Amino acid sequence: MQAIVFNYVVCVITGMLFTGIQPFTITTLHAPWFPWTLLMGIAFISIFNLTAHCTKVDGMTTTVIASKLSLVIPVIAAILLYHDALGIGKIAGIVLALPAMYLTTRTPDENNNPPSLFWPAMLFLFSGGLDTLVNYIQHSFLSTPSAQAAGTIICFATAGTAGLLVVGYLVITGRQQLQWRNVVAGICLGIPNFFSIYFLVRALNSSQFQSSATIPLVNISILVASSIAAIIFFRERAGRWRIIGLLLSVVAILLIGFGDR
Repeated sequence: MQAIVFNYVVCVITGMLFTGIQPFTITTLHAPWFPWTLLMGIAFISIFNLTAHCTKVDGMTTTVIASKLSLVIPVIAAILLYHDALGIGKIAGIVLALPAMYLTTRTPDENNNPPSLFWPAMLFLFSGGLDTLVNYIQHSFLSTPSAQAAGTIICFATAGTAGLLVVGYLVITGRQQLQWRNVVAGICLGIPNFFSIYFLVRALNSSQFQSSATIPLVNISILVASSIAAIIFFRERAGRWRIIGLLLSVVAILLIGFGDR
């Protein structure tokens, strides 16, 4: 929790240094996107903590796949709200995504108990909702680079403020002790985290791809890299069903993103 909170503080500092924008002004309070970025900031830190818990309980590979297959939700939203093209490829990818998630979570735990789908399912739903929210805010309000930068920074500032209040309460009441290694971890996480969201918002505003293709393109990179890292560095088991699920996940994302091209 502490590392996640410090990560958002670093995101704000990184964003201000990189973009040269100082968004904490009276003008920002009256911007039409301001309340939406507050909502997005609360969603960020909530889902970040949900991701951390799911990683601890279900493993890195399962967590990443559940999170990234949630692209089904914003893709459907983009088709309905922004009239993105819907063809056989996208339909096949959406249908394939659900069994892919099931297969990757099918591996029994160390006691050979059947896995619980609760946390991966929650992550699937909430991550998909967050991606849909980001896409909606970008389409509706953040049409210029300056607005995109300011909105991203305010979003991270909101998440950081909420987290600082929680951590501050836990430290004051003696339930936690502040650990400097969490500050270091927050710095290592915060810098790439800012750019991941900032460039996603910029990419969604690009004319190169429809948003229903941009999100899958980003997600497949994260999915493959994280799964390989989990197997190599964290020695997660790569059983037959998990490998099949991973391959199906890649196929599903490719179909959703590029199946109709």
